[in-house]
Amino acid sequence: MTQPVKPASRPDKVSLWRYMRLFRADILSAQPAKLYRAWMAEFRTPFFRSYMINDPALIDLVLKERPDDFPKSERIGAGLRPLLGNSVFLTNGETWKRQRRIIDPAFEGGRLRDSFAAMHAAGQAAVSRLAPLADGQPQDIEPETSHAAADVIFRTLFSIPIDDQVATEVFDEFRRYQRSQPILNLAAFVPGPRWMPRFFKSDTRRTAQRIRALITGLTQDRLTAIAAGHAPDDLATKIMTTADPETGETFDLDEMVDQVAIFFLAGHETSAAALAWTLYLLALNPDWQDRVATEAQTWDGGFATLSSLRDTRDVFREALRLYPPVPMMVRQTTTPEVFRDRPVRPGSQVVLSPWHLHRQTRIWDRPDDFDPARWQTKDGKAQQRLAYMPFSAGPRVCTGAGFAMLEGVVILAQLLRAYQFELVPDRLPVPVAHLTVRTRSGMWLRITQRND
Repeated sequence: MTQPVKPASRPDKVSLWRYMRLFRADILSAQPAKLYRAWMAEFRTPFFRSYMINDPALIDLVLKERPDDFPKSERIGAGLRPLLGNSVFLTNGETWKRQRRIIDPAFEGGRLRDSFAAMHAAGQAAVSRLAPLADGQPQDIEPETSHAAADVIFRTLFSIPIDDQVATEVFDEFRRYQRSQPILNLAAFVPGPRWMPRFFKSDTRRTAQRIRALITGLTQDRLTAIAAGHAPDDLATKIMTTADPETGETFDLDEMVDQVAIFFLAGHETSAAALAWTLYLLALNPDWQDRVATEAQTWDGGFATLSSLRDTRDVFREALRLYPPVPMMVRQTTTPEVFRDRPVRPGSQVVLSPWHLHRQTRIWDRPDDFDPARWQTKDGKAQQRLAYMPFSAGPRVCTGAGFAMLEGVVILAQLLRAYQFELVPDRLPVPVAHLTVRTRSGMWLRITQRND
């Protein structure tokens, strides 16, 4: 069996300067191989101490048992604020809790059924866009999965397809923003108050301003439609009209712009990455690709029969295990702690890495292998409960986790029913991680029409 691609690890000991250079190039390659086995590792710099934890008990402590004592790290948040402002992705404490009380009802189980038609329409549009590319020639499918994921976001959030002029402009600006690598700001390494200059690239600031201006226009138009009584019943309307059950307040315009920005960044970028890696894994494993295609051909395309897509769901789960879109999350300590008999000072960084946890050699059977069948075995289900968190865990679990799983299954089923995907041997992907796990030079596959 050919194992899926995996980034090389750095030597165990490197200088801080070398680590910063590696980190800027790729978060994953900047880590040593021992993290795939270690329960915990400490990393020291002149400015802070960082602890990566792979021990499930410690992860539960940080994410589930005492989440308020381990807020999100401002070091990482500082690099994203030009775009995301005070969004739910960056806030902590009572502000975050208030935001989640307003946002969560829009993503409850019953609302997923309401979003299904828009997702299905986005999948059909993706199938149509791929038709001219299905000529057997190498194609970079990352732009196509990005387009499909962006289409889902705009159809479900604002009831407009991606070919709408404003939607297309936002999509194009987000691609520019990602290339500026805002998370790799000096603030990730050097401590300082929020007012301290962050030295963002000028292009990062300009792109963030353009995105927020476009989103502000969409949001203001929706507020006007809500006031006039003719707004569509989509996610944006649901969130804008939901009042905090404790205060009775709704989001104002600026707050809603912040939330839309993170919905698009998180919902679009992570789904695009997951779809691309899933198609690569299916191209690497033609037997599983045929199983998914056969399953998709018998699906009637309805929401009520989604449970019939069991292989598709397990393939997507396995892709999220091997290539979790968000490879690392950072929290910080607020009180003195003891991790595995080691004292940890307040202000220390706590790194939770789905990438390493999902490949932990002490937990997973054949952790680097692609094996969707593991999700139907007793051991596989036990490993999932212990060490699987592509959407985080605890109170701060991604509010759109169910949305993302539904989206992945629906779009994959439609693509695999229509097309066959094959590897390009001399252009295999190289994983790199900045905001998400993407590829260094594209995801090149051959696409042909499926005739069976």
